Amino acid sequence: MIPWLDPDSSPYFPSTSHALEEPAGLLAAGGRLSTDWLLLAYRHGIFPWFNHGEPILWWSPAPRTVLYPQNFHQSKSLRKLARQGRYQITENCDFNAVVAACAANRPGQQGTWINRQMIDAYCAMHLAGYVHSIECRDGVELVGGLYGVVIGRVFFGESMFSRVANASKLCIKHLVDCDRYKLIDCQLPTEHLHSLGAGEISRSEFETELAHWTRPFDREIPA
Repeated sequence: MIPWLDPDSSPYFPSTSHALEEPAGLLAAGGRLSTDWLLLAYRHGIFPWFNHGEPILWWSPAPRTVLYPQNFHQSKSLRKLARQGRYQITENCDFNAVVAACAANRPGQQGTWINRQMIDAYCAMHLAGYVHSIECRDGVELVGGLYGVVIGRVFFGESMFSRVANASKLCIKHLVDCDRYKLIDCQLPTEHLHSLGAGEISRSEFETELAHWTRPFDREIPA
């Protein structure tokens, strides 16, 4: 059994040490997707993830997939593509379009976890300066992007999309090259992320990193 979080109470979460092994990382249900709940969650390495029709579910998977900027692997083809200047990378210029593209159904995918509740919550976080988007354009056309929560020197990646090859990789490259983040949280492992240099660390290591890179620098990064 997992605890039910009263949405009418002040934000709170149980210790992440109580997260289930199966399903891996499930910690709690209930609560709210308001900015104060979400900020508390992310500071402790917790994030919401649930399907339409389900209660809000909160997760703290272990081990945790992260990308340290110094470990970012750029293939020769990615370096060449970046040098060509064919695509333009921007920040926070079309947040709504990036979220909509990430939420859209993709080939072989049925439904999306980025439901209306989630969209509204992260749009509110964006307006408060805590959620950023990175856009990749070919002229005026949006061909890739990603968005995530920013607290201090940590970028908590939420979702990304590509309509042309390597568009999302260029957005990740921008996160690394801008030299503002000490840690990029990728949440769960994928082959794609591993190919870019992401790896796994323990929950305790991850929470130690968060304690150092979020609290002292809260709101230091401009929107």
